[in-house]
Amino acid sequence: MKQLKTIGVIVIVLSFCLAGSSALAAEPTNKDKAIKAAEAWLGVVDQGKYAASWDTAAAFFKKAVTKKKWLEAVTAVRKPLGEMLKRELLGAKPMTDLPNAPKGEYVVIQFKTSYEKKKDAIETVTPMKEKDGSWKVSGYFIK
Repeated sequence: MKQLKTIGVIVIVLSFCLAGSSALAAEPTNKDKAIKAAEAWLGVVDQGKYAASWDTAAAFFKKAVTKKKWLEAVTAVRKPLGEMLKRELLGAKPMTDLPNAPKGEYVVIQFKTSYEKKKDAIETVTPMKEKDGSWKVSGYFIK
C-alpha cells in the first residue's frame, strides 16, 4: 500500500512538471521570434517595398549598406525573378559569431523559394537581436 502511495505521488509530481514544461514550450523562443521577423521582412520585399525593407532592417544592415545601394542591389536581384510563388522553411540555426559581423545573437535561416522565373532558389535570411530585444534582418542572400 505504501508503494502505491509513493507511485501516486510521483505521478502527480510528474504531471505538474510536464504541465509546467508545456506552458514554457508555448512561449516563443528566440529562434521562433527570428523566423517570424524574417518572414515579415521577406513579405515586405515580396511586395516590392524595397525602401521599407531597408527602413525595417537591423542597424548593422543599415551601417553596412546605404539605402540607395540596397535599392539598387535588391531591385537588380529580385525584380527579374518575378512574383514569389512559394516559400518553405528549410532550417534555422542560432549563432553568436558570424564572419564580418559583430558578436551578437543571430539566427541563420534558409528557405526554399519558388519564383515565377526561378523555381528553385535558396534564400538565406539572417535576423539579429537588436539592443531593444527586437529581431531585425541583418543579412539577405539568394542563391
